[in-house]
This record gives sequence, C-alpha cells and structure tokens, in this order.
Amino acid sequence: METVIDLFNAIRGKFPGISERADEIHIRLFGETDPKFAYSWFESLANVLNAEMSKEVEARVHAPLFSYISGSFGVASPEVRNCIDVAFVENLFWQVPGIKCAPYWQQLPPTLRKLYIEFHHHEP
Repeated sequence: METVIDLFNAIRGKFPGISERADEIHIRLFGETDPKFAYSWFESLANVLNAEMSKEVEARVHAPLFSYISGSFGVASPEVRNCIDVAFVENLFWQVPGIKCAPYWQQLPPTLRKLYIEFHHHEP
C-alpha cells in the first residue's frame, strides 16, 4: 500500500457499508468526500466504529475490517502507516465506555493494539 488514497479506495471497495456511514460523517465535518481528504476520512471511519461500539453492535462484525487494516499496516509505506496510526487508531474508542470497548479491543489485531497503547499509554 503506497498511498493513503490507495488504502482509502481499497477499504471503500471491500467494506462499502461502513464506508458509506464514514462518508456521511466526513461530509458533515468536511463538506465532501474526496480522495484528497482521505487522511481525514479515516478519523470518520474510527468515529463510525465508535458509534457501533456504543450501540453494542457485535465486534465480530468489524473483525474483517480490523484485520484488513492491520494487514495493510504491515506492508504499507510510511505515509499509510502514519495515517492508520494517527487518523484511525488514535481515534478508536474515543468516549466509548470501557464495557462497550472490551469486545472490540479483543477483536483488534495486536499490531493495532500496540499502536493504540503507544499513543494512549493504556488500554481503552
């Protein structure tokens, strides 16, 4: 994965349902969904997942997305790794009660857990 736009397009193609919901949030915040704003879109994606956690949607529903992002991190350029780390992982679990985070934390691949802990210095 060379660019953030590559990851943006890949996720949109593989996970259209959650991508549409991320688009809605992104449009509300930034006015449009455009690949040039792909970096910010990953924050919107994290916000959709946070809403899913709060609604207690089963974590296994999103396990394939987490696995895909984690796998992409492993083969990504520094630009894409930074986006996954800063725009996506750092925003996961934001203002979600711990009891509702727990199932998602268990589904989160070790690579993404490590990024989260490196930034926040604790589990959600």
